[in-house]
Amino acid sequence: MRTNFHRTFDTLFEGGQCDLRFENPDDALDSPIEISASPRGKKTQRIHLLSGGERALTALALLFAIYLAKPSPFCLLDEVDAPLDETNILRFVRMLKEFKEETQFIVITHNPRTIENADWIYGVTMQEAGVSSIVGVELNATAQNSAPQDSAPQVA
Repeated sequence: MRTNFHRTFDTLFEGGQCDLRFENPDDALDSPIEISASPRGKKTQRIHLLSGGERALTALALLFAIYLAKPSPFCLLDEVDAPLDETNILRFVRMLKEFKEETQFIVITHNPRTIENADWIYGVTMQEAGVSSIVGVELNATAQNSAPQDSAPQVA
């Protein structure tokens, strides 16, 4: 697990150091875990001293490290990219692309960069008062169908 965390952290931060330690190694099942992180060019510190974006990226590195140890076929991420800046969004999206062969991700987001890298977009619309409906658009089909012919995107 620790090796996976080092690898995913290094990928997301493009350098730096991190570590996981049990605060009480004699009682591993009930011991809190101490996470230290040092993004490239910064001094090592506990996670609560990092900026919001750095904390989010460190947490994502830990999440992806857990997936490397025990892959899951499905994952729901809710606004995890909200505190990330443009550069870190692109790193996050690259990591999602690495994992999407084995895991299906549903990412709830308002970030245009995350959305434009999705395979599908789903939204909720209310065409009649009080009646909601779900609309889905397959983005890859939209890009393929955007040739100068009369074709609409596939809607689910």
